[in-house]
Amino acid sequence: MDFDVLVDTIQKFEGVLRKNSIVKVTDSLKEVYNIGGKTLLGFGDDSSAIDIDNNKAVLVAADGIWGRLIDIDPYWAGYCSILVNVNDIVAMGGEPLAMVNILSVKDKIVGDEIIKGIIDGCHKFNVPMVGGHFHPDAEYNVLDVSIVGVVDKNHMITSFSAKVKDKVIVSIDLDGRQYPNSPLNWDTTLNKDEGIVQGQLKVMKTIAEMDLVSAGKDISNPGVLGTLEMLLESSNCGARIYLERIPRNDNVSWEDWLRVYPGSGFILTAPNENVDKIIDLLKDFSLESQVVGEVISDKKLYLNYDGEERVVFDQGKNPVLNLKRQGL
Repeated sequence: MDFDVLVDTIQKFEGVLRKNSIVKVTDSLKEVYNIGGKTLLGFGDDSSAIDIDNNKAVLVAADGIWGRLIDIDPYWAGYCSILVNVNDIVAMGGEPLAMVNILSVKDKIVGDEIIKGIIDGCHKFNVPMVGGHFHPDAEYNVLDVSIVGVVDKNHMITSFSAKVKDKVIVSIDLDGRQYPNSPLNWDTTLNKDEGIVQGQLKVMKTIAEMDLVSAGKDISNPGVLGTLEMLLESSNCGARIYLERIPRNDNVSWEDWLRVYPGSGFILTAPNENVDKIIDLLKDFSLESQVVGEVISDKKLYLNYDGEERVVFDQGKNPVLNLKRQGL
């Protein structure tokens, strides 16, 4: 493996580069993101958290499914619209409650396949689709889904609180496959027993309630290292990571593995004394977890392999999000 080529591939990965434009939107919205005074977190987390008193917060998230995925496999697009939203809630230690969607179709057959995928996703993750809006005569096929959940605000996992000297844990279900029509989707849920899949969601709530982690995110479009970098930027720190410690299915190359969107995968940071407990809890639900490095004060993400080290992301030069911290 050519280490420099691998690093360059990660830096130029479309799943990473597409995040750069978010800052244009968040900068425009910064005057209204906390207009009611109940927003608990700034931009940059998996879900927004709104204080509803009684030590509870409502979690709100939304995802628009990439049009390219709808073109390739509309059923899988519908299914993934459930998966990605549910993961945004559970990554913060929350319980998903319900979803709504906006579906626009120009092709009835495509729309029917999307709906089949949504139905199967709702069954798999046990979260209802309770409403939304339908455009039956659109000029394009588009799917957007929004989800709400609830969390104990005193036991909420966020992206903003990683601490220097914390251990970085990567946790991924290795029992899966590269989805046939979309090989950068690591499918671990479609053909898996609902009990295991739903258990993977509930264990994150357990970890949150036990206060075992300092920060966390679900692994999403930017891949393992891109997701970690988003967490580090939110927490205003960096990390030193050792490539070969990252849990990987041996049937997938490193170049693909570091870019996949796993059906179940999380980046967590935690004090060293909590690491073994976290790994044991996750192992019970088919999640392979390893300490892959440590949080550092230098705002760079270093990657080590075979005695060599490279800077993958430098917050002063090539950040993934580049969001300005709102200081909530």
